[in-house]
Amino acid sequence: MSRPVSVAITGGIGAGKSEALAAFARHGAATVSSDEIVHHLLRRADVRAAVVAHMGQGIVDDDGEIDRSALATVVFNDREALAWLEEALHPLVAAEYLEWREQLGRLEDAPRVCATEVPLLYESGAEERFDTVVVITAPTKLRRSRSPVAVESREARLLPDREKVERADYSYVNTGSLEELDEFVSSVLHDLNA
Repeated sequence: MSRPVSVAITGGIGAGKSEALAAFARHGAATVSSDEIVHHLLRRADVRAAVVAHMGQGIVDDDGEIDRSALATVVFNDREALAWLEEALHPLVAAEYLEWREQLGRLEDAPRVCATEVPLLYESGAEERFDTVVVITAPTKLRRSRSPVAVESREARLLPDREKVERADYSYVNTGSLEELDEFVSSVLHDLNA
């Protein structure tokens, strides 16, 4: 069994990580986003119970599921709640991702490359799980216009872009068109498939 080359896509809020992930998928890489994994985990009974026990019933919707926007409101206004949630979820997200990657390797027609979006890659020490790191950056003003959330308050605890770029295998300043981002991703995949 040989597993696919694993790519982590990271960068700031509104930089274009999701668009880069979509471009990897268009070019034939297997993809999964960390958000998808978190969404799946929050529906798991044991995880849901632990999160509700810690955060309170105010995050539960009418169907008994976690209301992700209510949870986001809580954690982005309470650093301790955010730290608890990240500490609880990061190991579970990593385990789910690694299982997904191993399953890909067992496929008869396994993909050569798999990619995932990891917003807190360096901050959580997760870079060791990946063969290649791609950093997507964009100027703050542009990122603000792309993201409805408060960029500065959420990014104050993150590594600066310049440090991420120094540590990455590939970086891209996402100030152009989707076609230009697509060309960048295509060139990365060409390198990885060589």
